[in-house]
Amino acid sequence: MITKEQILHALSHVEDPDLKKDLVTLHMIQNIEIYPNKLKFDVVLTTPACPMKGHIEHACRNAIALFVDKDIEVDINMTSNVTSVDTSQLKGIKNIILVSSGKGGVGKSTVSSNLALALAESGATTGLLDADIYGPSLPIMFGLEGAKPMATQMPDGKTKIEPIEKFGLKLLSIGFFTDPNQPIPWRGPMATSAIKQLFNDADWGELDYLIVDMPPGTGDIHITVSQTYPISGAVIVTTPQQVALADAIKGIAMYRMEGINVPIIGIVENMAYFTPAELPDNKYYIFGKDGGRRLAEDNKVPFLGEIPLIKAISDAGDNGFPVVMDDSETIAQAYKDIAGRVAQEVSILANK
Repeated sequence: MITKEQILHALSHVEDPDLKKDLVTLHMIQNIEIYPNKLKFDVVLTTPACPMKGHIEHACRNAIALFVDKDIEVDINMTSNVTSVDTSQLKGIKNIILVSSGKGGVGKSTVSSNLALALAESGATTGLLDADIYGPSLPIMFGLEGAKPMATQMPDGKTKIEPIEKFGLKLLSIGFFTDPNQPIPWRGPMATSAIKQLFNDADWGELDYLIVDMPPGTGDIHITVSQTYPISGAVIVTTPQQVALADAIKGIAMYRMEGINVPIIGIVENMAYFTPAELPDNKYYIFGKDGGRRLAEDNKVPFLGEIPLIKAISDAGDNGFPVVMDDSETIAQAYKDIAGRVAQEVSILANK
């Protein structure tokens, strides 16, 4: 009769490629059930977006075949429990991920929206907070122009903002509360107070990830958010152009400053090259080549991936249906791959 100890011994030879420890030591093997001709157990990963999920499952099957019984049926349930930073301040939110850029116009909001949707599609409970207070894009990109969040009374008597739900995401933007045709000429204290309200006075519920679309630059809002809330890390978005890279370097340096100390999850190179629809195999490097990759290497942070400049991405955002939701678009997979790498790096950082 096969024993639980034999199974755990076999699976102790399977290592999580990111965390560099075996699955048994990491307490990832749970709910072992043994039958005469069959084994069942759960593998609890640190994120449903784990890009190594298939590799780990295959390694588990091989370990059982090698160390236990090569003929027994193995039923593996690949599940997850997202690792988290300190959640005492914002109860229920396991990870806050800032998406930032040194300058405007590099496609940060597009990356934020598609990243959040890709994480949600992987099975992670996800929210998206549009903190780009001077130029909120979320209402347009999700087809929510004119939408107004409801207020709800909590059991403790406090009134909280109810984020709008669409496409499986919880969404909140300052754009839901302002006239889209009017500027928001707020001084620093007013702007940071408004952002704090979006964090503190919203009923976010239980979230694996809260993606925060930050304003461009390195201003008051960045410092306030980084110092007030437990941030899992920041994703830096840049184009390969030298002008954008110069400002992205400043963004990285700001997050690394003493008193801020936000880990850099990695770099996304947006508008990496232009590909016309009629020539899908052609790449034109109109803003330069590999600038984001070099930036990652120079700063010793992960390069998360590149997104080309194609019309389908901008059309999807303008139509309120972000491109990652369109499986007929090959570019959707690029965003999903980046989301997997983001989740992967957040798990690594949380287990350091």
